[in-house]
Amino acid sequence: MSNKSYSIAAEKPSDLSHIEQLLDDAFGLDRRIKTAYRLREGSQPVDGLSFVARLGDTLVGTIRFWPLRVAGRWSSLLLGPLAIQPDFRGYGCGIALMEKGLETASQLGHERVILVGDEPYYSRVGFVRAKQGMLSLPGPVDPNRVLYRELVDGAMNGVSGLVMSPVRSTALTEPGEAEQTQDGC
Repeated sequence: MSNKSYSIAAEKPSDLSHIEQLLDDAFGLDRRIKTAYRLREGSQPVDGLSFVARLGDTLVGTIRFWPLRVAGRWSSLLLGPLAIQPDFRGYGCGIALMEKGLETASQLGHERVILVGDEPYYSRVGFVRAKQGMLSLPGPVDPNRVLYRELVDGAMNGVSGLVMSPVRSTALTEPGEAEQTQDGC
């Protein structure tokens, strides 16, 4: 293996087409039907929490964080997607992207991060499996793949319920207010 050196920087608008191609390559063209994508519907990535890794001028990795609400009460972040070009895996790029994102999220005052993924990989940056029934997601998902990380000690104490985007969470928990907002009243 040759030594591959990469840099991590904030995502730029000019990166979007490269990111979409990388995500298609990493997760397939049907990636948008997965539960994690349903959690992103109606939302935009959180400002300041989208990063890319580059080898020279070539984009080789991406990570984004999205807003979530648990049971309509607890603001959280969704980590993902995290994708690394296949020929660039194994060089620590994914871990470095997560460390940068989690550090920045903490500095911005976020308290908790949730994701759907492989525990052995994500545990390297502090993620743990959610207890059975603690967090439910709007679609099929293996409960053993629902992970979280506290950015503030104790941030998950008492947190449980349905995980949704803030837009969907508000519509379900406060229908009267959502209707008034849509009607302009």
